[in-house]
Amino acid sequence: MSAASRKPSQAERPEPVGKAGAGGHRLKVLSFNIQTGISTSRYRHYLLHSWKHVLPHPNRFRNLDRIAEIAAEYDIVGLQEADAGSLRSGFVNLTEYVAQKAGFPFWYDQTNRRIGRIARHAIGVLSRFECSEIIEHRLPGPIPGRGALSLRFGQRRESLLVMILHLALGRRARLAQLDYVADVVNAEQHVILMGDLNFPSRSPEMEFFINRTLLSEPIHDLHTFPSWRPNRNIDHILVSPTLRVERARVLDHPISDHLPICMELVVPESVRLPG
Repeated sequence: MSAASRKPSQAERPEPVGKAGAGGHRLKVLSFNIQTGISTSRYRHYLLHSWKHVLPHPNRFRNLDRIAEIAAEYDIVGLQEADAGSLRSGFVNLTEYVAQKAGFPFWYDQTNRRIGRIARHAIGVLSRFECSEIIEHRLPGPIPGRGALSLRFGQRRESLLVMILHLALGRRARLAQLDYVADVVNAEQHVILMGDLNFPSRSPEMEFFINRTLLSEPIHDLHTFPSWRPNRNIDHILVSPTLRVERARVLDHPISDHLPICMELVVPESVRLPG
């Protein structure tokens, strides 16, 4: 694990969407696999549009502008399948681009796999709040290139840990990665974990992870994939029992091959969020 550097955007810092309410601070969080800004609306597009994964194309940033419009309504946003600046993205860091377009004062990213100058596979976070700690995790697996990004808001025991994941396609690798993540989560009191986990709610992996941690998924079977006909729920937001969930849902914005998933929740008053 290594510390990542903080990367504030150039936008002026707006007021956070979350407001202090009875019993704590209200937060709106969003998780979105953005497929590097590629629009996919049919299975055949994986073949017909495959060149977009290695070469730049003009529609990418129009799609990212639409993603930024959605993200702007939230306090903390986790992005999967971003690009940290390579040939295919026109050497633009996509997490930074969305952060600036959406008016987020802080953004953080982690490059998990580099393919020369062609692609820099990354996960990212957009935040209305400045975090006190950033940790990059290199997840285990037979094929390197999977990671998790942890951000701590507040200090010491009474802090909020937000963790962004994009897990492997293979079950054996996912279980090893979940075992690693469980050790991180179990050392914390208040946790939000979100991302493309590549397994459904009712699966051996979810049962394994829930049994290893105190995290829970408030609403099961929120289908996010494929975006044009969602019948699989592989994107998730899990939370600690100390957080009160008020709403969780999928947003009908078929920009990527995944639909975004969001949650509104209340963090205990003891967690001091800056801003």
